[in-house]
Amino acid sequence: MTNVRIERSFRVSPERLFAAVTKQADLLKWWGPEGVHVPEHSLDLSGLGPWYSVMVNDAGERFKVSGHVTSYDPPCSVGFTWAWHDDADARGHESHVTFTIVETDDGAQLIVDHHELLDEESALNHRGGWQSTLNRLAAVLEENS
Repeated sequence: MTNVRIERSFRVSPERLFAAVTKQADLLKWWGPEGVHVPEHSLDLSGLGPWYSVMVNDAGERFKVSGHVTSYDPPCSVGFTWAWHDDADARGHESHVTFTIVETDDGAQLIVDHHELLDEESALNHRGGWQSTLNRLAAVLEENS
């Protein structure tokens, strides 16, 4: 199994960053890599329980991912399981994601830990996806600050 860690700093309070990464209204503004939108979802990480999202890219390809929020500690961290679905909607290998928020001198840092990915190829793909997704989060936070 392989793990990915990405750290990104934002010039917002830890409370604002935590809301952005857990509340549905905020999540829908940035969830998924650049170039996708989320037409179907139960995307809310602001409490324990199931979630899912369907991301659609510009070519019309659909990518479904689902999981359960397993830990919720505002404004410090939220953890959730993560599994992609295949074309028959069968859930694949399950990994685990944790968003940890740390206060900094000029705002807050988001640490994304994605654990138990199958292999290096999966880790590289997820790293790229998270980096692109965090670019979208940065843009949303900048326009709202």
